[in-house]
Amino acid sequence: MVLAAVGQLCSNASITSNLAQCQELVRKAAATGAKVLFLPEASDYIASSAEQSYALAHSQERNSFVTTLQQDAAREKIHINVGIHEVASESRLKNLSIWINDQGVITQSYQKVHLFDVDIKDGPVLKESASVQPGQQIPRPFDTPIGRVGLSICFDLRFPEISLALRRQNAEIITYPSAFTVPTGKAHWESLLRARAIETQSYVIAAAQAGPHNEKRRSYGHSVIIDPWGDIVASLGDEYVTPQIATAEIDLDLVAKIRREMPLLRRNDLYPEI
Repeated sequence: MVLAAVGQLCSNASITSNLAQCQELVRKAAATGAKVLFLPEASDYIASSAEQSYALAHSQERNSFVTTLQQDAAREKIHINVGIHEVASESRLKNLSIWINDQGVITQSYQKVHLFDVDIKDGPVLKESASVQPGQQIPRPFDTPIGRVGLSICFDLRFPEISLALRRQNAEIITYPSAFTVPTGKAHWESLLRARAIETQSYVIAAAQAGPHNEKRRSYGHSVIIDPWGDIVASLGDEYVTPQIATAEIDLDLVAKIRREMPLLRRNDLYPEI
Protein backbone atom coordinates (compact mmCIF):
# COMPACT_ATOMS: atom_id res chain seq x y z
CA MET A 1 0.00 0.00 0.00
CA VAL A 2 1.14 3.55 -0.80
CA LEU A 3 0.29 6.75 1.04
CA ALA A 4 -1.68 9.53 -0.70
CA ALA A 5 -2.28 13.04 0.66
CA VAL A 6 -5.25 15.29 -0.06
CA GLY A 7 -4.76 19.02 0.49
CA GLN A 8 -7.06 21.89 1.38
CA LEU A 9 -6.47 25.62 1.01
CA CYS A 10 -8.25 28.92 0.34
CA SER A 11 -7.10 30.52 -2.91
CA ASN A 12 -7.68 34.20 -3.59
CA ALA A 13 -6.55 36.67 -6.24
CA SER A 14 -2.94 36.66 -4.99
CA ILE A 15 -1.09 33.96 -6.91
CA THR A 16 1.99 34.50 -4.74
CA SER A 17 -0.01 33.82 -1.59
CA ASN A 18 -1.69 30.79 -3.13
CA LEU A 19 1.67 29.37 -4.19
CA ALA A 20 2.96 29.72 -0.64
CA GLN A 21 -0.06 27.73 0.61
CA CYS A 22 0.54 24.99 -1.97
CA GLN A 23 4.24 24.81 -1.10
CA GLU A 24 3.34 24.39 2.56
CA LEU A 25 1.09 21.48 1.61
CA VAL A 26 3.85 19.92 -0.50
CA ARG A 27 6.21 20.05 2.47
CA LYS A 28 3.59 18.59 4.80
CA ALA A 29 2.75 15.78 2.40
CA ALA A 30 6.38 14.91 1.73
CA ALA A 31 7.06 14.81 5.48
CA THR A 32 4.40 12.10 5.92
CA GLY A 33 5.97 9.93 3.23
CA ALA A 34 3.09 10.42 0.79
CA LYS A 35 3.94 9.61 -2.81
CA VAL A 36 1.21 11.83 -4.29
CA LEU A 37 -0.36 15.12 -3.19
CA PHE A 38 -3.77 16.10 -4.54
CA LEU A 39 -4.53 19.86 -4.57
CA PRO A 40 -7.86 21.60 -5.29
CA GLU A 41 -9.38 23.09 -8.40
CA ALA A 42 -8.13 26.62 -9.15
CA SER A 43 -5.24 26.35 -6.72
CA ASP A 44 -3.40 29.09 -8.64
CA TYR A 45 -6.12 31.69 -8.01
CA ILE A 46 -9.82 32.45 -7.53
CA ALA A 47 -10.64 35.90 -8.82
CA SER A 48 -13.56 38.20 -8.05
CA SER A 49 -14.49 38.77 -11.71
CA ALA A 50 -14.03 37.20 -15.13
CA GLU A 51 -11.89 40.15 -16.19
CA GLN A 52 -9.54 39.72 -13.24
CA SER A 53 -9.37 35.98 -13.82
CA TYR A 54 -8.36 36.47 -17.44
CA ALA A 55 -5.69 39.01 -16.49
CA LEU A 56 -4.25 36.68 -13.84
CA ALA A 57 -4.07 33.78 -16.31
CA HIS A 58 -1.85 35.96 -18.51
CA SER A 59 0.43 37.01 -15.67
CA GLN A 60 4.01 35.97 -15.09
CA GLU A 61 3.03 34.98 -11.56
CA ARG A 62 0.71 32.31 -12.97
CA ASN A 63 3.60 30.85 -15.00
CA SER A 64 5.82 30.92 -11.91
CA PHE A 65 3.12 29.11 -9.93
CA VAL A 66 3.41 26.06 -12.16
CA THR A 67 7.18 26.06 -12.62
CA THR A 68 7.75 26.43 -8.87
CA LEU A 69 5.51 23.44 -8.12
CA GLN A 70 7.41 21.48 -10.74
CA GLN A 71 10.64 22.30 -8.92
CA ASP A 72 9.10 21.37 -5.58
CA ALA A 73 7.86 18.04 -6.94
CA ALA A 74 11.34 17.15 -8.16
CA ARG A 75 13.03 18.26 -4.95
CA GLU A 76 10.63 16.43 -2.63
CA LYS A 77 10.24 13.43 -4.96
CA ILE A 78 6.47 13.63 -4.84
CA HIS A 79 3.81 13.60 -7.56
CA ILE A 80 1.42 16.58 -7.52
CA ASN A 81 -2.07 16.82 -9.01
CA VAL A 82 -3.16 20.47 -9.08
CA GLY A 83 -5.94 22.58 -10.59
CA ILE A 84 -4.91 25.66 -12.60
CA HIS A 85 -6.11 28.13 -15.20
CA GLU A 86 -4.68 28.51 -18.69
CA VAL A 87 -5.46 30.91 -21.54
CA ALA A 88 -7.61 29.30 -24.25
CA SER A 89 -8.45 32.26 -26.50
CA GLU A 90 -8.78 36.03 -26.47
CA SER A 91 -11.81 35.82 -24.20
CA ARG A 92 -11.87 32.41 -22.55
CA LEU A 93 -9.79 30.26 -20.22
CA LYS A 94 -9.23 26.57 -19.64
CA ASN A 95 -9.98 25.02 -16.25
CA LEU A 96 -7.28 22.35 -16.02
CA SER A 97 -6.15 19.56 -13.75
CA ILE A 98 -2.50 18.75 -14.39
CA TRP A 99 -0.26 15.94 -13.15
CA ILE A 100 3.33 16.77 -12.23
CA ASN A 101 5.48 13.69 -11.69
CA ASP A 102 8.25 13.28 -9.14
CA GLN A 103 10.79 14.46 -11.71
CA GLY A 104 8.97 17.78 -12.04
CA VAL A 105 7.52 17.01 -15.48
CA ILE A 106 3.88 17.70 -16.43
CA THR A 107 2.78 14.33 -17.81
CA GLN A 108 -1.04 14.67 -17.89
CA SER A 109 -3.58 17.43 -18.39
CA TYR A 110 -7.37 17.32 -18.27
CA GLN A 111 -9.62 20.20 -19.35
CA LYS A 112 -12.92 20.34 -17.45
CA VAL A 113 -15.79 19.23 -19.69
CA HIS A 114 -18.81 20.07 -17.51
CA LEU A 115 -18.98 23.78 -16.63
CA PHE A 116 -20.70 25.18 -13.54
CA ASP A 117 -23.66 27.33 -14.59
CA VAL A 118 -26.08 27.77 -11.68
CA ASP A 119 -28.55 30.26 -10.25
CA ILE A 120 -29.46 29.02 -6.77
CA LYS A 121 -32.19 30.77 -4.79
CA ASP A 122 -30.63 32.53 -1.79
CA GLY A 123 -27.29 31.16 -2.98
CA PRO A 124 -24.59 31.72 -5.59
CA VAL A 125 -25.14 32.75 -9.18
CA LEU A 126 -22.25 31.50 -11.28
CA LYS A 127 -21.83 31.07 -15.03
CA GLU A 128 -18.49 29.41 -15.67
CA SER A 129 -19.23 28.97 -19.38
CA ALA A 130 -19.16 32.75 -19.89
CA SER A 131 -15.40 32.81 -19.47
CA VAL A 132 -14.23 29.19 -19.60
CA GLN A 133 -13.89 26.94 -22.63
CA PRO A 134 -15.16 23.38 -22.03
CA GLY A 135 -12.93 20.42 -22.74
CA GLN A 136 -13.85 18.03 -25.53
CA GLN A 137 -12.36 14.73 -24.38
CA ILE A 138 -11.80 12.48 -21.40
CA PRO A 139 -8.12 11.45 -21.23
CA ARG A 140 -7.35 7.79 -20.55
CA PRO A 141 -6.41 6.83 -16.98
CA PHE A 142 -2.68 6.55 -16.39
CA ASP A 143 -0.35 4.65 -14.10
CA THR A 144 1.01 6.30 -10.94
CA PRO A 145 2.69 5.10 -7.72
CA ILE A 146 -0.72 4.76 -6.05
CA GLY A 147 -2.52 3.09 -8.96
CA ARG A 148 -4.24 3.92 -12.21
CA VAL A 149 -5.66 7.47 -12.00
CA GLY A 150 -8.52 9.07 -13.95
CA LEU A 151 -8.84 12.86 -13.84
CA SER A 152 -12.01 14.92 -13.53
CA ILE A 153 -12.90 18.27 -11.92
CA CYS A 154 -15.58 19.53 -9.51
CA PHE A 155 -18.90 19.83 -11.42
CA ASP A 156 -17.99 16.64 -13.33
CA LEU A 157 -18.96 14.94 -10.07
CA ARG A 158 -22.65 15.32 -10.93
CA PHE A 159 -22.28 13.28 -14.13
CA PRO A 160 -21.71 9.56 -13.47
CA GLU A 161 -20.97 8.98 -17.14
CA ILE A 162 -17.46 10.40 -16.85
CA SER A 163 -16.53 8.24 -13.86
CA LEU A 164 -18.02 5.16 -15.54
CA ALA A 165 -16.01 5.92 -18.67
CA LEU A 166 -12.83 6.11 -16.59
CA ARG A 167 -13.74 2.89 -14.77
CA ARG A 168 -14.23 1.06 -18.08
CA GLN A 169 -10.64 2.01 -18.85
CA ASN A 170 -9.46 0.41 -15.60
CA ALA A 171 -9.17 3.53 -13.43
CA GLU A 172 -8.54 2.60 -9.78
CA ILE A 173 -8.53 6.17 -8.44
CA ILE A 174 -10.79 8.99 -9.67
CA THR A 175 -10.06 12.59 -8.74
CA TYR A 176 -12.43 15.50 -8.12
CA PRO A 177 -10.39 18.63 -7.28
CA SER A 178 -13.09 21.13 -6.39
CA ALA A 179 -14.25 24.54 -5.24
CA PHE A 180 -17.78 23.51 -4.22
CA THR A 181 -20.17 26.20 -3.03
CA VAL A 182 -21.41 25.96 0.55
CA PRO A 183 -25.13 25.34 -0.23
CA THR A 184 -24.44 22.63 -2.80
CA GLY A 185 -21.67 21.17 -0.66
CA LYS A 186 -23.93 20.78 2.37
CA ALA A 187 -26.59 19.15 0.23
CA HIS A 188 -24.65 16.88 -2.09
CA TRP A 189 -20.86 16.77 -1.66
CA GLU A 190 -20.43 13.62 0.41
CA SER A 191 -23.38 11.79 -1.14
CA LEU A 192 -22.13 12.29 -4.69
CA LEU A 193 -18.53 11.40 -3.88
CA ARG A 194 -19.49 8.21 -2.08
CA ALA A 195 -21.83 7.27 -4.94
CA ARG A 196 -19.04 7.70 -7.50
CA ALA A 197 -16.73 5.51 -5.39
CA ILE A 198 -19.35 2.79 -4.91
CA GLU A 199 -20.56 2.61 -8.49
CA THR A 200 -17.03 2.52 -9.95
CA GLN A 201 -15.52 0.45 -7.12
CA SER A 202 -12.62 2.90 -7.11
CA TYR A 203 -10.92 5.21 -4.66
CA VAL A 204 -12.24 8.76 -4.96
CA ILE A 205 -9.91 11.60 -3.97
CA ALA A 206 -11.41 15.08 -3.74
CA ALA A 207 -9.16 17.98 -2.76
CA ALA A 208 -11.30 21.00 -1.95
CA GLN A 209 -11.06 24.74 -1.60
CA ALA A 210 -12.31 25.94 1.81
CA GLY A 211 -13.35 29.27 3.28
CA PRO A 212 -13.88 32.82 1.91
CA HIS A 213 -12.05 33.66 -1.33
CA ASN A 214 -13.48 37.18 -1.56
CA GLU A 215 -16.61 39.08 -0.54
CA LYS A 216 -18.74 37.19 -3.05
CA ARG A 217 -17.51 33.64 -2.83
CA ARG A 218 -16.87 30.96 -0.22
CA SER A 219 -16.08 27.26 -0.69
CA TYR A 220 -17.32 24.29 1.28
CA GLY A 221 -14.08 22.44 2.06
CA HIS A 222 -14.34 18.86 3.38
CA SER A 223 -11.49 17.38 1.33
CA VAL A 224 -11.83 13.62 1.40
CA ILE A 225 -10.49 10.24 0.36
CA ILE A 226 -13.10 7.49 -0.06
CA ASP A 227 -12.34 3.82 -0.59
CA PRO A 228 -14.02 1.59 -3.23
CA TRP A 229 -16.55 0.31 -0.67
CA GLY A 230 -17.71 3.88 -0.10
CA ASP A 231 -16.07 4.36 3.30
CA ILE A 232 -14.39 7.67 4.13
CA VAL A 233 -10.77 6.91 5.03
CA ALA A 234 -9.45 10.48 5.32
CA SER A 235 -11.22 13.84 5.62
CA LEU A 236 -10.90 17.49 6.60
CA GLY A 237 -13.43 20.03 7.87
CA ASP A 238 -14.93 23.18 6.41
CA GLU A 239 -13.19 25.96 8.32
CA TYR A 240 -10.07 27.53 6.84
CA VAL A 241 -7.34 28.51 9.26
CA THR A 242 -4.19 27.18 7.62
CA PRO A 243 -3.45 24.86 4.68
CA GLN A 244 -4.12 21.27 5.75
CA ILE A 245 -3.61 17.73 4.52
CA ALA A 246 -5.16 14.37 5.30
CA THR A 247 -3.58 11.08 4.29
CA ALA A 248 -4.68 7.53 3.58
CA GLU A 249 -3.08 4.36 2.33
CA ILE A 250 -4.31 3.30 -1.11
CA ASP A 251 -4.94 -0.45 -1.09
CA LEU A 252 -5.19 -1.78 -4.63
CA ASP A 253 -5.77 -5.28 -3.27
CA LEU A 254 -9.01 -3.92 -1.78
CA VAL A 255 -10.01 -2.55 -5.19
CA ALA A 256 -9.39 -5.94 -6.78
CA LYS A 257 -11.22 -7.79 -3.98
CA ILE A 258 -14.36 -5.65 -4.19
CA ARG A 259 -14.46 -5.85 -7.99
CA ARG A 260 -13.98 -9.64 -7.86
CA GLU A 261 -16.55 -10.30 -5.14
CA MET A 262 -19.21 -7.93 -6.49
CA PRO A 263 -18.76 -7.79 -10.27
CA LEU A 264 -20.75 -4.95 -11.86
CA LEU A 265 -21.58 -6.36 -15.29
CA ARG A 266 -23.54 -3.68 -17.08
CA ARG A 267 -26.28 -4.51 -19.59
CA ASN A 268 -24.83 -2.73 -22.60
CA ASP A 269 -27.52 -4.34 -24.76
CA LEU A 270 -30.07 -2.22 -22.89
CA TYR A 271 -28.12 1.04 -22.68
CA PRO A 272 -25.27 0.86 -25.20
CA GLU A 273 -24.63 4.60 -24.91
CA ILE A 274 -23.25 3.95 -21.41
